[in-house]
Amino acid sequence: MVRSTTIARASDALPLAASVDDEQTETALQEHKQQAKLIFRRINAHSEPRCSIESGNYTLHYLISDGVIYLTIAEKSYPRKLAFLYLDELAREFWNSYGAKVETTRKPYAFVGFDTFMSKTARLYSDTRTADAAAAASESNLDKLNGELQDVTRIMTKNMEELLWRGDSLDRMSHLSTSLRSESEKYRKAARQINIDAMIRQYAPIGVFVLFLLIVIWWRFF
Repeated sequence: MVRSTTIARASDALPLAASVDDEQTETALQEHKQQAKLIFRRINAHSEPRCSIESGNYTLHYLISDGVIYLTIAEKSYPRKLAFLYLDELAREFWNSYGAKVETTRKPYAFVGFDTFMSKTARLYSDTRTADAAAAASESNLDKLNGELQDVTRIMTKNMEELLWRGDSLDRMSHLSTSLRSESEKYRKAARQINIDAMIRQYAPIGVFVLFLLIVIWWRFF
């Protein structure tokens, strides 16, 4: 089932709204909520718009729409398709209600009142049978989305360890790339100098000989 949901602005990871979780859920998901913050910070313009990240007994599903990130933490056994249908429903309602204010707000959790809709929708999706029935009722509007989800979510699945490792790897590769460009420029300059020195060593004796002949000719005939 869906356990917790957070909505954040993609450009700066500012939290816009979040579900009000009970103490037991807060304790159980403390680590995963920290991981969610990491995901918000890692997301950029080139990130996958839909992705599932497995972490222990839970999976963090996120959806990016209109510059807003919708992320939910669900039990690992919860159907991925339903998780994204839930997020898609949140995205439509949130954008209709607050879309015009998203870019201008500066206050964290400025739209905390959206919890009412999140709680109601989460309850609807808490029972997979009820959620399936709700999805079937709107199937005519979601056929294309469901088809896309079946393809995309098969590919865009990661685990938290992979995310952390790849983030470290990307940082390291960026540093190596900068270093390689610098070293390559140094090598090109050194290579040019070596070529010049080689040409001087190769043609200097000929040049000296030609200069000597010119001097002799000038001295004898002029």
